[in-house]
Amino acid sequence: MTDKPLTPTRLIYKICPAPLWAQAEAAGVFEGAPVDHADGYIHFSTAAQARETAAKHFAGQNNLRLIAVETTALGAALKWEPSRGGALFPHLYAALPLSAVAWIEELPLGEDGAHIFPAME
Repeated sequence: MTDKPLTPTRLIYKICPAPLWAQAEAAGVFEGAPVDHADGYIHFSTAAQARETAAKHFAGQNNLRLIAVETTALGAALKWEPSRGGALFPHLYAALPLSAVAWIEELPLGEDGAHIFPAME
């Protein structure tokens, strides 16, 4: 486990079903999805990892949101840990404060069945 990625990134991304995100907005904090609760941390992806995450874990799902989160707002609770293929993935060992969210976009399905992503850094 490491506190910093090999390549610094300002934004990380969470793919979330819209109803679950609406609950977070109502509560003022995102406590995580069921998979996050099971693993003990909130899963995120970098811009380079997000498309593969969507294809692997959200294939065919509509009504999703892509949440961009500022890494600098997460402090020491953000860890970079090896996952898929040994790549470092951002994991948050705390609830996500909504103040750390930079933007939220819909993540629709294209005609080919793949999700259509907005521009990401």
